[in-house]
Amino acid sequence: MRNISTLTICLLLTGFISAQPVSVIFDSDMGPDYDDVGAIALLHAFADKGEANILATISSTKYDNVAAVLSAFNTYFRRPNIPIAVPKGQALDLRDFQHWSDSVVKNYPHAVNSNRDVPDAVALYRRVLAIQPNNSVTIITVGFLTNLKNLLQSKADMFSPLSGEQLVKQKVKQLVSMAGKFPSGSEFNINRDFMAAKYVFDHFPAPVLFSGFEIGEKIKCGMPLIQNDSITKSPVKDVFRISIPQAKEDSAGRKSWDETAVLVGVKGYKDWYTVKQGKIIISDKDGSNTWMDDKTSKQYHLVEKADPAVVQELIDKLIMHEPGEKE
Repeated sequence: MRNISTLTICLLLTGFISAQPVSVIFDSDMGPDYDDVGAIALLHAFADKGEANILATISSTKYDNVAAVLSAFNTYFRRPNIPIAVPKGQALDLRDFQHWSDSVVKNYPHAVNSNRDVPDAVALYRRVLAIQPNNSVTIITVGFLTNLKNLLQSKADMFSPLSGEQLVKQKVKQLVSMAGKFPSGSEFNINRDFMAAKYVFDHFPAPVLFSGFEIGEKIKCGMPLIQNDSITKSPVKDVFRISIPQAKEDSAGRKSWDETAVLVGVKGYKDWYTVKQGKIIISDKDGSNTWMDDKTSKQYHLVEKADPAVVQELIDKLIMHEPGEKE
């Protein structure tokens, strides 16, 4: 009889999609870029369709009011009670230069008002994971790997007698991460806290699927959203409307790195991508990465199969999703 880790790898390799909603912990820097906004919109759209169950939304950065920003999106999508957390120890505090986060907090209701009102990221990870069925949770990271490093290094506590690595091994089905550039390069989510990323990808005990820089780079989204006059009050539309005009490179839409991680994390990859099996190698000098093919590894990165325009059209449709819509 195959053990559970072998089964998980087989399901990942075939792009298996469970008939049950995918239980997701969403870990995002929610800025400085705004593809995080598209990503959380996709996640809520999938939840409304019964395809995802959002267990927590966690920030990997700790700029002022990031918890309120997450709360504003969760509240807009009629899920104000989704648990939120922010790293309370050493972490980056990078935020958006376009000031869309300020606009979201000012103009939309939010159940959380301050970072002080939410727990530490590791504490929430441990609390949520401890009560989930074994091998059931998909973690989607679209920011820095700071929280996951701290989780893996955490000790037994009131939530679980297991160490962080043991808890992840028991509860997590897979990690889907927008990180890295393949076959080699330097990518923001890794290189800004590369020692954390190196630790995570050297020690993560469950399968890891990377959506690399080269995947989202060709997918430019948001123009149909901001041109849609029927959507009149949406923080997602506001963010894209505010941000797209501020960068010439975004004139055709913003590159959709984070959205692709949510897409394949919930829907599987086989309709749009194949995967390459191996292991990411992260430099401890500058955070650049290379890839080593390895048929025994539990790590994979996406390889483009469908025309990026097909994925772009799908993401553009999903980020226009409004609260409560089932289709």
